[in-house]
Amino acid sequence: MIVKNYGCAVFGINATIITVETNVNPGTAFFMVGLPDSAVKESHQRVGAAIKNSGLHMPRGREITVNLAPADIRKEGSAYDLPIAIGMLAGSGQLNPERLAQYVMMGELSLDGEVRPIKGALPIALEAKKNGFKGVIVPSANAREAAIVRGLETYGVDTLLQVTGFLEGVEQLQRTEVDIEKEFAESSRSYPVDIAEVKGQENIKRAFEIAAAGGHNVILIGPPGSGKTMLAKRLPTILPPLTIDEALETTKIHSVAGKLRKDDSLLSVRPYRNPHHTISDVALVGGGSFPQPGEISLAHNGVLFLDELPEFKRTVLEVLRQPLEDRVVTISRARFSVEFPASFMLVAAMNPCPCGYYNHPEKDCVCAPGVVQKYLNKISGPLLDRIDIHIEVTPVPFKELSADRQGERSVDMRERVIAARKVQQDRYAGSNMHCNAQMSNKQVREICRIDETGQALLAKAMERLGLSARAYDRILKVSRTIADLGNSPEIRTEHLAEAIQYRSLDREGWAS
Repeated sequence: MIVKNYGCAVFGINATIITVETNVNPGTAFFMVGLPDSAVKESHQRVGAAIKNSGLHMPRGREITVNLAPADIRKEGSAYDLPIAIGMLAGSGQLNPERLAQYVMMGELSLDGEVRPIKGALPIALEAKKNGFKGVIVPSANAREAAIVRGLETYGVDTLLQVTGFLEGVEQLQRTEVDIEKEFAESSRSYPVDIAEVKGQENIKRAFEIAAAGGHNVILIGPPGSGKTMLAKRLPTILPPLTIDEALETTKIHSVAGKLRKDDSLLSVRPYRNPHHTISDVALVGGGSFPQPGEISLAHNGVLFLDELPEFKRTVLEVLRQPLEDRVVTISRARFSVEFPASFMLVAAMNPCPCGYYNHPEKDCVCAPGVVQKYLNKISGPLLDRIDIHIEVTPVPFKELSADRQGERSVDMRERVIAARKVQQDRYAGSNMHCNAQMSNKQVREICRIDETGQALLAKAMERLGLSARAYDRILKVSRTIADLGNSPEIRTEHLAEAIQYRSLDREGWAS
């Protein structure tokens, strides 16, 4: 007897329907075909033990052939255990196959018949709805993320017996439902930290507001203990809230990577990723024999914070250049290639020198001559070229640290950022751009026009401060964002003057 049921293979952040064909005939052999990897082939032992220990009968004296179609797509992972087990039970006459065509099911089986969590439940549910299935059957730990998809019945299960009872119609499963709008509205603006908790550093907060408004990448340069990490952790709190579409795309990435917890459904706040400087280039950008998203994709629609930037390996930093430009990561293999979104804000932090006290107002730098410049040269020019705002962070005086005065809250800064982003959305309507940081050089010339007074100011600044050529476009982009925050249609001289301050590392002789 031959039966068909359905599962899914996940590639990148998308899924493909897999037909699990099971043929049971007289004989004694077991065959698994359809390009399975080792984990899928090993399912024979797991499935056999799970069926026996669930009080069901493993087909004996039968030749069982399982085909995972289409056969030219490689099947990887242990999530095929559940559909294979159901196919074997139905093919041997222990289960009525009538309802199998209505559901997509995936899950790893333990030896006692427990259904364990899987990766990629959300892309699987989206593909099931796209292909007209009635519902999905997934492990209980993945039910909430799959239930995000409307118009699709989602059932979370804990054991193999629950699945067989449900398909036979003798057991009712509780359908998992999630009110996306309600949960999203309640948690999309809730953060455990607030920028008001940062004492002093008003100029840095202003720079962060500009960065958030225009989507600009930022680098912070300052001595240890000056508040660089504390500030970076609070940048997501002033970014505009995620839209439903952004949240869905971000959740898909975290689902594929297996980063969602049991109680998670839709990610409602912008992600903040802070990898250690010992990270490998594959872990940062993504990849592996079975490609998985890296840290830059997990930071999609959020913030990627790289602390101690010069301590990262050179090769790791260089792989950032293409994603920062294209906002997508393409991982190619001999038989296929996958794409992971990577539209993130980069926030980097570094000490000004190895000892950390170059330009410190109170402590002396003990680094030898030339060491400071050598330290800064660990960061390549092309990478710095993609960072719009350079900020020097100085230690906070004791008077400000001990003051009771409350700083401006994140919610107030966020409202101004949202208003500036709305101006940019209207400006770039009809294109795939969303903020000023994404402007090309040609668009900078068209959109960031300045008058003669502004030209004279910029020319004088570049001459006196020794600003490099790469600073020119960056200053114009940042000044356009400052003008948007001030609700000004033109870039005025005060906007340019403020933008010029944020190019510390471009000044000739900064570290000489």
